Amino acid sequence: MKTAVALGIDIGGTNTKFGFIDRAGNYLAEGNILTATHENIKDYLKELCAATHTLFSTIEETSTLIGIGIGAPDGNYYKGTIEYAPNLPWHGIIPFVEMMKEYYPNLPIYLTNDANAAAIGEMIYGGAKDMQDFLVVTLGTGLGSGFVAHGKLIYGHDGFAGELGHVIVSPDGRQCSCGRKGCLETYVSATGVKRSAYKMMAKYTTPSPLRDIPFNEMDAKIISEAALAGDELAQETFRYTGEMLGKALANVVAITSPQAIFLMGGLAKAGELLFKPVRESMEQNMMKLFKGKVKLLPSKLVKNAAIYGAAALVWEEIKI
Repeated sequence: MKTAVALGIDIGGTNTKFGFIDRAGNYLAEGNILTATHENIKDYLKELCAATHTLFSTIEETSTLIGIGIGAPDGNYYKGTIEYAPNLPWHGIIPFVEMMKEYYPNLPIYLTNDANAAAIGEMIYGGAKDMQDFLVVTLGTGLGSGFVAHGKLIYGHDGFAGELGHVIVSPDGRQCSCGRKGCLETYVSATGVKRSAYKMMAKYTTPSPLRDIPFNEMDAKIISEAALAGDELAQETFRYTGEMLGKALANVVAITSPQAIFLMGGLAKAGELLFKPVRESMEQNMMKLFKGKVKLLPSKLVKNAAIYGAAALVWEEIKI
């Protein structure tokens, strides 16, 4: 008997990664193509689907493909569209699922925001398997989030609910790519940490090797490594970042009362350097009613989390 598998596709601004995963979470095959080199969506889909067909042929004798899940920036679950994604080469509203059905006409195809896919992945394959109410926060170049209540992802009436990254935490604060000012993403993300590091350099006279690094060469990993090595400016940067996120999460708890909050993504790899100030700030700013009730946890989807999340969309819809 053949194994039922789902195709998970993670569309990023630079690369598109994909893989075939079964219901138990076994990873059977993976591949990738460049996203950024395809200004024409039709050319992109042609290469993507050719690559996924070729990859599936390597496991076809033992596997049955039952559906496709796609995680994409600004993906609309209800419409199957990608809408005005600023980091993708295609502009406007892209009827992605409809266009992909030209290559996979007989399969169900599900698409959602990449952070929403991560939340479903955490529920199907990760640390939220036994949870009904939780939140996943993805900390990469930006800040994404997926809210699950009563075991169901919250999409809202239009498919775009759960944008924690674009909650304003500092009126007239930092300029955000969304066009507004003071969004949480501008403080808590890989790019936010970089901006905060320069804020600390301007605020304090503390010596630091970070001062010798040009702006275009600085990144969150360098700041994280400096903090772990004892650099005071880098440590203050993470303390500030954690404080901002902790305050925002305390507000979120008051609205959704989750059992746990999972952090994933590159910035979350800083471990306790980030988790400690977030945890302290969250508890300090929490309503007494919720104190000590909400776990702050690292995601258990460490490897290929985005692809697992996209594939999990299929298993969430097709109960096998």
